[in-house]
Amino acid sequence: MIIVSDNLQITNPMIQSAVDQMDPEPIRRLGNLCVTAGAEAIDINSGPLTRDPENKMAFLVKTVQSVTDLPLFLDTTNPKALEAGLIESHGPTIINGFSLEPNKLEYILPLAKKYQTDIIGYLLYPNSQVPVDETDCMNIALDLYLEFQKAEIDDARLIIDPVIAPIIWEDGNRHNRAIISVINNLPNLLGFPVRTIAGLSNLSSGNIPLKKKRLLERSFLPMLAASGLSLVLLNVLHAETMMVAGACQSLLNPEVFSWA
Repeated sequence: MIIVSDNLQITNPMIQSAVDQMDPEPIRRLGNLCVTAGAEAIDINSGPLTRDPENKMAFLVKTVQSVTDLPLFLDTTNPKALEAGLIESHGPTIINGFSLEPNKLEYILPLAKKYQTDIIGYLLYPNSQVPVDETDCMNIALDLYLEFQKAEIDDARLIIDPVIAPIIWEDGNRHNRAIISVINNLPNLLGFPVRTIAGLSNLSSGNIPLKKKRLLERSFLPMLAASGLSLVLLNVLHAETMMVAGACQSLLNPEVFSWA
């Protein structure tokens, strides 16, 4: 299970200000902190970047790459920004991501073929709503894979995100129990060892006390790991959560167990 940092988000006022002013130092500092904390890849969540999207995404990619050569996940709904980031990137890059939403099928998915990159596909309805039952998730996975095949991209480049729901949603707990089985069964459904990813912080979104947020995340993480999750997107600066993630990696390692 590969640990992907979700710390570099435009919703962070410090990052927003750095991007607006094209100031690389705050981003470099955060990038170094994430690497030191144990990140194995970094998600650059730039948001839609409605103003000067190409230059801002290129700036973000260039700045992060100045402090690390870890794989980058480019997380934006703006296809112009996304393409600019793909052009600027000189290492492993993953598009985050596409869904059955028509605009994403038309403008985001083709970039994975054009630039020969991996891409994350979200198990969402075309209107971006989250399915509740495992059967619905599996049906969407089949539809998503069909669109992926139409784009003539190699199967090995697909990563599926079953979309963790906030626990405070009416059906949040029910959905999240279902995706444990979805993660486990997707390779059999699609007929190849498809990778999966999940955003752990989605679980505790909303009005939940901070200590309980962290407890929920640390409790759900081993369940995801045991289901066969390939990558997990989380806040790598939460030390206790990172300890749990490291322990999961050790326990799932086929070699003789060692804390080292």
